[in-house]
Amino acid sequence: MIRRRDFITLLGGAAAWPTAARAQQGALPVIGFVSGAARETAADRPTAFRRGLSENGYVEGQNVTVEYHWLDGRYEGLPALMADLVRRRVAVIATPGSAVASLAAKAATATIPIVFGVPDNPVGLGLVASLARPGGNATGTNFLFQEVGGNRLALLHELVPKAARVAVLVNPTNAPNTETALREMPEMARVLSLQTMVLNASTVGEIDEAFASLVRERADALYIGSDAFFDTRRLQIALLAARNAIPTSAPDSESVRAGLLMSYGTDIVDVYRQVGVYAGRILKGAKPAELPVEQATKLELVINLVAAKAIGVDVPPSLLARADEVIE
Repeated sequence: MIRRRDFITLLGGAAAWPTAARAQQGALPVIGFVSGAARETAADRPTAFRRGLSENGYVEGQNVTVEYHWLDGRYEGLPALMADLVRRRVAVIATPGSAVASLAAKAATATIPIVFGVPDNPVGLGLVASLARPGGNATGTNFLFQEVGGNRLALLHELVPKAARVAVLVNPTNAPNTETALREMPEMARVLSLQTMVLNASTVGEIDEAFASLVRERADALYIGSDAFFDTRRLQIALLAARNAIPTSAPDSESVRAGLLMSYGTDIVDVYRQVGVYAGRILKGAKPAELPVEQATKLELVINLVAAKAIGVDVPPSLLARADEVIE
């Protein structure tokens, strides 16, 4: 028989249990995950990030909470988003794949750890003091999209050797990536005896206008700059390129799988995993100032033979032999 006092105690314990569980859940460290990409075009990236976390014993929902913020290539809301993450004192801000988001995080806080993945030199961006000893509250991975830009242009020239005029598509609202691309492109174009024309686009309509200019100015090929907004418009760009028989070079393999002709660059999914690894290490007590910036070294060349056939491009056998993946 249960006495009345015991019964009341049981009721009290049962009523308090959900509150205790909620308190325990609320006490989990929070990672503010901010990506410039769109959720629907980057479904495998959070999985890779979680895999990196798990390498340090962190499992989302069990001992860490991850808040996902997808910018969809739109950067105007970044200051308010970062201010909110700082106000709530999240444990880590993770900005894989976006120099703009990384710089916004750095501008918002000098104390909350930041783990970035950027396509440009983080020292030049002002994110760290040096690659070996970052020295502040930020560290992460440099995934070399910009550094391999010249090689990507050379591969495009090898793919379409008769091309004399190459259009370069950039997003002016993504200043870090755009400035680097335009700084490095002229020298390689000169070496290859190529003329270049710059096309700016930061909206759907401006992509259409860029292709109209490309056709009007008789460009022979299109070099697509590294930008999350362009990632969200892969299908639009692929359809316009096919309609106008324009050979294309993209920085990421996902764009080639969406219908573009060629890509050369870092395995971006693995960058998200690396950012997850560092976020986990920081949660375990490592200091960003002492974690050296990693250099992503895994580069891949991907060619879409279906797209090549559709626009009448004969891919040189020597290039096919060097490809890491050929889509047929």
